[in-house]
Amino acid sequence: MSQYNAPLRDMHFVMKELAGLEQVVQLPGYEEVDTDLSDAILEEASKFAGNVLSPINFSGDQEGSKWHNKAVTVPAGFKEAYTQFAENGWTALACSPEFGGQGLPKLISTAVNEMWKSANMAFSLCPMLTTGAIEALMTAGSDALKQKFLPKMVSGEWTGTMNLTEPSAGSDLAAVRTRAEPQGDGSYKIFGQKIFITYGDHNMTENIVHLVLARLPNAPEGVKGISLFVVPKFMVKDDGSLGERNDAYCVSIEHKLGIHASPTAVMAFGDHGGAVGYLVGEENRGLEYMFIMMNAARFAVGMEGVALAERAYQQAVWYAKDRIQGTELGVRGGPKVSILKHPDVRRLLMSMRSQTEAARALAYVVAAAMDAAKHHPDEAVRAANQAFADLMIPVVKGHSTEMSIEVASEGVQVHGGMGFIEETGAAQHLRDARITAIYEGTTAIQANDLIGRKMAREGGATIKAVIAEMRKLDAKLAAQNGADFVAIRKRFAAGVDALEQAANWIVAIFKDDIKAAHAGSVPFLRLLGIVAGGWQMARAALVAQEKIAGGDSDPFYAAKIVTARFFADHQLTKAQGLTDSIVDGATGTLALAEELF
Repeated sequence: MSQYNAPLRDMHFVMKELAGLEQVVQLPGYEEVDTDLSDAILEEASKFAGNVLSPINFSGDQEGSKWHNKAVTVPAGFKEAYTQFAENGWTALACSPEFGGQGLPKLISTAVNEMWKSANMAFSLCPMLTTGAIEALMTAGSDALKQKFLPKMVSGEWTGTMNLTEPSAGSDLAAVRTRAEPQGDGSYKIFGQKIFITYGDHNMTENIVHLVLARLPNAPEGVKGISLFVVPKFMVKDDGSLGERNDAYCVSIEHKLGIHASPTAVMAFGDHGGAVGYLVGEENRGLEYMFIMMNAARFAVGMEGVALAERAYQQAVWYAKDRIQGTELGVRGGPKVSILKHPDVRRLLMSMRSQTEAARALAYVVAAAMDAAKHHPDEAVRAANQAFADLMIPVVKGHSTEMSIEVASEGVQVHGGMGFIEETGAAQHLRDARITAIYEGTTAIQANDLIGRKMAREGGATIKAVIAEMRKLDAKLAAQNGADFVAIRKRFAAGVDALEQAANWIVAIFKDDIKAAHAGSVPFLRLLGIVAGGWQMARAALVAQEKIAGGDSDPFYAAKIVTARFFADHQLTKAQGLTDSIVDGATGTLALAEELF
């Protein structure tokens, strides 16, 4: 079983050459950050990920979190690792300095977070949810709530959760029935049950801050009648010390396919008189506030896809080099060789490598856009970057997670029968990856958001602008010599054509035949993910060629061109087929009578 080694070379390349790290650190608010600091942070993060988190990944999965008498205990080593994690300041990386955070760019924190997720997916979920809760409180919480909860959440002394889903509601948040009763002193009593609450209870910190969706008396029906409340596990006194236990308990944890070390809690609020909560922001705007947290979480889950794909790839490469089986094709009577010599193993590994690198590049570019959207001094530039990020977050989430399942499955295939045996670790990556395409909104929910809110609502303006940017690359690709660039240019141009055809069709048909548009929404999300990934891989190949032409003999650059070529030949070639499915596939999807299913 391999341990995790952060792909620092590729991370640095993507951050600096594709995502524009030098431009990001020059944005207002990042005056104390430079590329040297970024390099140092990534180096230290890689050590923590490899030396502390990775070694307890497999053991944590085998042991799992345990529930007893309304309390959860995490696997051996997790509490100690979390204490060290918080003491080292990793929880505060991208948080506001106002409450003790380091205020680093999203681009840097994205790379660091990828390491946590690759090294130990189950562990990483706890700080991920806390970060989302911090963002929601920063945006909508009162000064009093911020002062009471944020300093210790930013420091990692306390963790946070988000409580949306209920047994009868699922993804339909309009059906939320948890209720909040005003107490007349500014507090509320919360009554209800929430399910699928990641780290809803654990023994790593002394307090947990729950953000809970609930309905006030006489609230409007549907999503317009949902409010957001802070419900701490332990009450917090005026001096910041902890008081009595609140009426918010974990009544069970789920037995899951993967991420066994991460407790997925069933939370009961108010079974013993009512859980005390505090309103966040205004009444009936809870879903709006929660989506602040949700968008951050969706991007983070997309990074889980990238991270798990990277981990599965590393495991598969290690095994392929170590496993001796068969002789090399074309070498009669030759010695036994590692399976890395076999063409189809090469194909599998290149598939894993190229898709992972493409997804990482796209995600980092989106992270940089999020930094510019928040900090750039020019309002028009902020708006353009925000539109790009809004368009791409469903793709980062939906495409990267679906990709990770495919890549992790290919990793099992590289191992052969040993991939189906738990002791190699390959199966864990596939099991862990499977949830990523479901939580924080399934792939279909991401795709519906993409074609509806992000495309049809604005007449496709942003997707058309992105396609125009993609087309600008053609002249640069045409200027390069060699078969690799001929192939990359050909496949990328065809992919952009297919994307444009599909995007125009969706925008045109959305109002007249919304079911047909939605029948093609997931294929469209995958199409955009592939072509956008091909865009970044083509950009990477151009940078690599420029470095080589300038005399740089680093083999990383030659490998980048080969990987981009593989992506073009094996992924971009799928684009037209996806477009055909989008444009022509609705009839077959919708025609069968319900009673025939």
